Amino acid sequence: MSADKNHLNVELTGLVESARSTDRRPEDPKLAEAVDRVLDAVGAKASDPETRLVRDLLMNSAKLIPDGRNTGELKLITAAVKEMRYAYRVFARYPDPHKVTIFGSARTPESHPDFAACVEFSRIMAERGWMAITGAGNGIMKAGHVGPGRAASFGVAIRLPFETNANDVIAGDEKLIHFRYFFTRKLMFLSQAEAVALFPGGFGTFDEVFETLTLVQTGKSQMVPIVCVEGAGGTFWKAFDAWARRELGSRGWISPEDPDIYTICETPAQAADVITRFYRIYHSSRYVKDDLVLRLKRPLTPDQVSLLNDEFKTMIKSGQMTLRGPYEVEEDALDLPRLAFTHTKSKFALIRKLIDRINSFDDPQGGPA
Repeated sequence: MSADKNHLNVELTGLVESARSTDRRPEDPKLAEAVDRVLDAVGAKASDPETRLVRDLLMNSAKLIPDGRNTGELKLITAAVKEMRYAYRVFARYPDPHKVTIFGSARTPESHPDFAACVEFSRIMAERGWMAITGAGNGIMKAGHVGPGRAASFGVAIRLPFETNANDVIAGDEKLIHFRYFFTRKLMFLSQAEAVALFPGGFGTFDEVFETLTLVQTGKSQMVPIVCVEGAGGTFWKAFDAWARRELGSRGWISPEDPDIYTICETPAQAADVITRFYRIYHSSRYVKDDLVLRLKRPLTPDQVSLLNDEFKTMIKSGQMTLRGPYEVEEDALDLPRLAFTHTKSKFALIRKLIDRINSFDDPQGGPA
């Protein structure tokens, strides 16, 4: 064993011993000192914000011992962290291409129109420089890999007793990731994608559909284009939309603007166009405290900003929408102009309408996206 590894083992042992005493308060300075020694052993810089976050992770992990958590709970926490760490490492090797997550049934036959539609959609997206993320199984998941091919595909597989193998497109690839837990798998589906394509499916698909819609509706996820696609002549998503508006909207269980979160598309090509148009002018967004900051690929004119202030005033808590440069705390896309305003933090579906309006400016076809 190398001296560095031996030193790290000694520090980890000290960390466990520091946490083991149940009469020690979780914030005991000896525990903090032990954590700092572990970070020092792996070359972490105390001044880095990432180090502070990992320090917090180690502190909370050590506190699980005096908390008296049982073996099952500790196994779940440990496995979840391991899964997330590995998945983030895999995706980090491909930071630049846009990625679209594709949801749909594993039971869709290859002869079905939905399978053909998914192959066409994912092929078009690959031709436009996008990579596809699917659950790595058969059916729609396989179709989402057939279109772009192995090189432009990610597989995010779940270990199930009746679904244990990846499809033959992605099997054995370094971009195939196996998960034990649905929640860590769904985190990767959504955190790594700039768009989501929904194809018909069963309970599992609708679990993913409603998770996606809920996260966007509540502002817990970035606003991304969500397209509903199926084979020629299909009525699956139109029936879903009618049900949602009738049974949910009429009862006030969703807001009138919530169905605008998703777009029902007639063809795979239309779905691809909706996604790429979403990023015509809009680039990305984040919050700085209560300010919603929209990064744009080009600046807007004063007249365009004035129109937005008038059309979307219900979204503004105070002040007005203004063009500006990056906030001091921002670290990426620093060269892009920003449209920023203090957001009400409500009716998040209106953000989609705002982005569509921004993307409509100087559009020769006119109108919203």
